[in-house]
Amino acid sequence: MKNKIELKKSIITIVFIIILALIVIGLYQYYQYRTYTTNFNNKIGSIMTKIEKDYPNITTNELMEILNSQNDVNAKLFKSYGIDLNKESMLLKNNKCFIIFLVSTLIIVLIFISLLLIVFFKYNSNKDKKLKEITKYIEEINNGNYRLDIDDNTEDELSILKNEVYKTTIMLKEIAENSVKDKVNLKDSLSDISHQLKTPLTSITIMIDNILDNPDMDKETRIDFINNIKRQIYNINFLINSLLKLSKLDANTVKFLNKEEKLENILNKAISNVSIISDLKNVKINMQGNTKSKVYCDAKWQIEAISNILKNAVEHSKEGGIVDIYFEENKIYAQIKIKDYGIGIDSEDLPHIFERFYKGKNSSPDSIGIGLALSKTIIENNNGMISVESDKTGTKFIIKYFNV
Repeated sequence: MKNKIELKKSIITIVFIIILALIVIGLYQYYQYRTYTTNFNNKIGSIMTKIEKDYPNITTNELMEILNSQNDVNAKLFKSYGIDLNKESMLLKNNKCFIIFLVSTLIIVLIFISLLLIVFFKYNSNKDKKLKEITKYIEEINNGNYRLDIDDNTEDELSILKNEVYKTTIMLKEIAENSVKDKVNLKDSLSDISHQLKTPLTSITIMIDNILDNPDMDKETRIDFINNIKRQIYNINFLINSLLKLSKLDANTVKFLNKEEKLENILNKAISNVSIISDLKNVKINMQGNTKSKVYCDAKWQIEAISNILKNAVEHSKEGGIVDIYFEENKIYAQIKIKDYGIGIDSEDLPHIFERFYKGKNSSPDSIGIGLALSKTIIENNNGMISVESDKTGTKFIIKYFNV
């Protein structure tokens, strides 16, 4: 009977009507008994008065013995007066009362049966009405109409079903909206990928055509072209690898192998990954922090995420500049701060730097706009978060890994 509120109400109403019917019928039966008794007593009293008057020698005890006698009544005597004791009362008044009481009792019973039928039909009517509503809602959903407000605050079984349909509607609506968004995102991503690949491929084609069309090209120019081609191929390779990693992360097919790692070890490997770029630009990377600090994460993926951030910091540093790294750990999270002292990120670009393929005003010519997006996805999928602060004195990335 759990949560069947409407049924409970109907059963309680039916039980109440039955109890009321029993009380009313019982009281009415008592009233009938009192009426019959009064009629008999009045007639017997009249007879006793007449006997006392006509037979003054008879005593009260003798009269009471006659009244309470167990002797059989002489039915033939009454038949001579046209009265059949087995079929009718000796009192005509009681016969009339019996007919009235019988009709009244039937009316009372019919009234209570009608009330029971009203309760039953009302319950069924409400049930059918809600079933029709639910059927209509489902038909609307099948027709693609998810803008339905069918939330029900009652707790009967059909209302619970109605609420479940509402939840399903919301879920289907979200799925439909996400499907549209996914299609738009896929379209935009394919457009961005096409654009990102088209530029370096066009550049490579032009440079190769120049080399082929000019067999007498001087060695220095040829080497510059080859180095440019190599750099463009590197960018294409980086883009493809980053996109493959992002697609795996988006599809939740990446299984992070989390274990306790020293922050210092992760940062040292990330610094090593960008050492060539930092050496070419003569940028010094300083690291400071508690060497005992640890983090629970997948080291391989986090090294890649931090490497991309360090690469961004080095690229935006001045020639001969500095990048500072500070790390620490507390009871709630482990934290890494990476600070460069470049020209900073424009305030209009700052809210968008983690978006895929976004290139700000101060981006380097070779920037693809995928590295920071990949870093953010990796960090957030591995119980972390990343934020950024920037002004004209430089940019600071703040990474937190929560202890879970």
